[in-house]
Amino acid sequence: MKKFILSLVFIVAVSVVGFAQNGAKKTDGNKKTDPPAKQDPVKTDPPAGEKKQEELKPKTPKRKTPPKDGYAVEKDLRDTVSQKAFLAVIKDEDVVYTKRVWRDIDLRDTVNSVLNFPKSRLIEILLNAVKLEELTAYNPKDPKTLEDDDAFNFPLDTAEAMKLANGVVNVTNNKTGTVKEVQGEFNPALFLKYRVKEDWVFDGKRGVFEPRIIGLAPLKLNAQTKDWQPIFWIYYDDARDLLAKKRLFNALNDSSPVSMDDFFVHRLFSSYIVKETNSGDYKLKDIISDPRERLLESERIKKKMADFEQGLWQY
Repeated sequence: MKKFILSLVFIVAVSVVGFAQNGAKKTDGNKKTDPPAKQDPVKTDPPAGEKKQEELKPKTPKRKTPPKDGYAVEKDLRDTVSQKAFLAVIKDEDVVYTKRVWRDIDLRDTVNSVLNFPKSRLIEILLNAVKLEELTAYNPKDPKTLEDDDAFNFPLDTAEAMKLANGVVNVTNNKTGTVKEVQGEFNPALFLKYRVKEDWVFDGKRGVFEPRIIGLAPLKLNAQTKDWQPIFWIYYDDARDLLAKKRLFNALNDSSPVSMDDFFVHRLFSSYIVKETNSGDYKLKDIISDPRERLLESERIKKKMADFEQGLWQY
């Protein structure tokens, strides 16, 4: 009997152990096996020489905005559109007295040389505007009589204006012996003078005696007559919007650029009078041959106008 009971206990124990082992196998089968972990590549240190070179390379700092180049006016601000210099309106009924004079501005004078700087040549600005038909050039002579005319009576087209500015060159054909006129090349170095036609006006309403520029003409030396002659005339009021956009170098203050319109309207140029209105329409050179005496006469005319203004307020 004892043997039977022992045998039965042994069989039950074996059955329990087997059942437990089967359940463990099933549980292990349902588990998902994780993929093997990726191994990072082995980093190898660079050689000592290369490591020193990398450490010696300068590192460029990064800025969100470029640094401001000092306190002077930035270039983009210097080249922006500027307003025209202020000029009060003079009504015709307020004009009490006028005097017309013609002046020559010599670019070889230090004060006027700013009009001939490479980045601000007045002749190039005027010619480009004429090419683009932004300005109208007027013939300095009457085409019929060939007499001087600065009253803006004879407008020129672009081709005629450029021909007068560049001049013509005579080219001879060696085979046929014929001579043909060919337009020359533009040379800004030939334009060293400008002529200004202006009216000195006494405004009775405001009690002011002041000049108003009427016309502007580039001059070119005539090789035959040795005389400076206007190439064409520009009506100054038409050119003011264009000249107000063109900046000049201000030697006195970098933070205060000056426009070409300011240069003329505020009388920043140096000049001498070559003609005043007279009964015979003569120029000073037609009356006075000595250059020194002409300069003295120019100063006398300036003083005469200054004395007129001074005499207005003497009681």
